[in-house]
Amino acid sequence: MSILLSWLILSLAVWVTAAILPGFHVKSFTSAIIVAAIFGVLNFLLGWLMFAIFTVATLGIAWLLAFITRWIINAILLVITDKLTDHLRIDGFRWALGGALMMSVIGTVGEWLLRSIL
Repeated sequence: MSILLSWLILSLAVWVTAAILPGFHVKSFTSAIIVAAIFGVLNFLLGWLMFAIFTVATLGIAWLLAFITRWIINAILLVITDKLTDHLRIDGFRWALGGALMMSVIGTVGEWLLRSIL
Protein backbone atom coordinates (compact mmCIF):
# COMPACT_ATOMS: atom_id res chain seq x y z
CA MET A 1 0.00 0.00 0.00
CA SER A 2 2.85 2.37 0.84
CA ILE A 3 4.43 1.87 -2.58
CA LEU A 4 1.15 2.68 -4.34
CA LEU A 5 0.70 5.87 -2.32
CA SER A 6 4.29 6.93 -3.05
CA TRP A 7 3.69 6.23 -6.74
CA LEU A 8 0.52 8.34 -6.65
CA ILE A 9 2.39 11.21 -4.96
CA LEU A 10 5.18 10.99 -7.56
CA SER A 11 2.56 10.96 -10.34
CA LEU A 12 0.97 14.06 -8.87
CA ALA A 13 4.41 15.70 -8.62
CA VAL A 14 5.10 14.95 -12.30
CA TRP A 15 1.70 16.32 -13.33
CA VAL A 16 2.00 19.53 -11.26
CA THR A 17 5.56 20.08 -12.48
CA ALA A 18 4.37 19.79 -16.08
CA ALA A 19 1.58 22.26 -15.36
CA ILE A 20 3.98 24.84 -13.92
CA LEU A 21 7.22 24.53 -15.92
CA PRO A 22 6.91 25.52 -19.59
CA GLY A 23 9.79 23.26 -20.71
CA PHE A 24 8.45 20.11 -19.01
CA HIS A 25 5.59 18.45 -20.90
CA VAL A 26 3.31 15.54 -19.96
CA LYS A 27 0.30 14.65 -22.11
CA SER A 28 -2.20 13.80 -19.33
CA PHE A 29 -2.47 12.52 -15.77
CA THR A 30 -2.38 8.97 -17.15
CA SER A 31 0.90 9.85 -18.84
CA ALA A 32 2.14 11.25 -15.52
CA ILE A 33 1.39 7.88 -13.90
CA ILE A 34 3.39 6.09 -16.61
CA VAL A 35 6.26 8.58 -16.35
CA ALA A 36 6.30 8.20 -12.55
CA ALA A 37 6.48 4.41 -12.90
CA ILE A 38 9.38 4.54 -15.37
CA PHE A 39 11.20 7.20 -13.34
CA GLY A 40 10.69 5.21 -10.13
CA VAL A 41 12.06 2.02 -11.66
CA LEU A 42 15.06 3.86 -13.10
CA ASN A 43 15.69 5.54 -9.76
CA PHE A 44 15.52 2.17 -8.00
CA LEU A 45 17.81 0.43 -10.51
CA LEU A 46 20.27 3.20 -11.40
CA GLY A 47 19.96 5.93 -8.77
CA TRP A 48 22.10 4.26 -6.11
CA LEU A 49 24.69 3.18 -8.71
CA MET A 50 24.99 6.69 -10.14
CA PHE A 51 25.28 8.12 -6.62
CA ALA A 52 28.10 5.68 -5.84
CA ILE A 53 29.90 6.52 -9.10
CA PHE A 54 29.56 10.27 -8.46
CA THR A 55 30.88 9.80 -4.91
CA VAL A 56 33.94 7.85 -6.07
CA ALA A 57 34.58 10.14 -9.05
CA THR A 58 34.51 13.26 -6.87
CA LEU A 59 36.54 11.65 -4.06
CA GLY A 60 33.66 11.83 -1.60
CA ILE A 61 32.56 15.40 -2.28
CA ALA A 62 29.33 14.10 -3.84
CA TRP A 63 28.51 12.33 -0.58
CA LEU A 64 29.11 15.52 1.40
CA LEU A 65 26.86 17.46 -0.99
CA ALA A 66 24.27 14.69 -1.21
CA PHE A 67 21.29 16.98 -1.92
CA ILE A 68 22.97 18.56 -4.96
CA THR A 69 24.22 15.19 -6.17
CA ARG A 70 20.75 13.66 -5.83
CA TRP A 71 19.25 16.62 -7.66
CA ILE A 72 21.62 16.19 -10.62
CA ILE A 73 21.10 12.41 -10.70
CA ASN A 74 17.31 12.88 -10.71
CA ALA A 75 17.65 15.35 -13.61
CA ILE A 76 19.74 12.80 -15.53
CA LEU A 77 17.14 10.11 -14.79
CA LEU A 78 14.39 12.43 -16.02
CA VAL A 79 16.27 12.91 -19.30
CA ILE A 80 16.62 9.11 -19.61
CA THR A 81 12.89 8.75 -18.87
CA ASP A 82 12.22 11.33 -21.61
CA LYS A 83 14.22 9.23 -24.07
CA LEU A 84 12.44 5.99 -23.08
CA THR A 85 8.84 7.20 -23.43
CA ASP A 86 6.81 9.54 -25.57
CA HIS A 87 4.63 10.49 -22.57
CA LEU A 88 7.24 12.99 -21.37
CA ARG A 89 9.08 15.71 -23.27
CA ILE A 90 11.73 17.89 -21.66
CA ASP A 91 13.07 20.82 -23.69
CA GLY A 92 16.60 20.67 -22.25
CA PHE A 93 18.73 19.72 -19.27
CA ARG A 94 17.98 23.05 -17.59
CA TRP A 95 14.27 22.13 -17.56
CA ALA A 96 15.19 18.65 -16.29
CA LEU A 97 17.02 20.28 -13.37
CA GLY A 98 14.02 22.49 -12.63
CA GLY A 99 11.67 19.53 -12.93
CA ALA A 100 13.80 17.38 -10.63
CA LEU A 101 13.87 20.13 -8.02
CA MET A 102 10.14 20.80 -8.21
CA MET A 103 9.28 17.08 -8.16
CA SER A 104 11.51 16.60 -5.11
CA VAL A 105 9.83 19.44 -3.23
CA ILE A 106 6.30 18.33 -4.15
CA GLY A 107 7.11 14.69 -3.38
CA THR A 108 8.65 15.54 -0.01
CA VAL A 109 5.68 17.70 1.00
CA GLY A 110 3.26 15.04 -0.23
CA GLU A 111 4.99 12.27 1.71
CA TRP A 112 5.11 14.49 4.81
CA LEU A 113 1.38 15.26 4.54
CA LEU A 114 0.56 11.61 4.01
CA ARG A 115 2.53 10.53 7.07
CA SER A 116 0.91 13.24 9.20
CA ILE A 117 -2.57 12.09 8.12
CA LEU A 118 -1.90 8.38 8.54
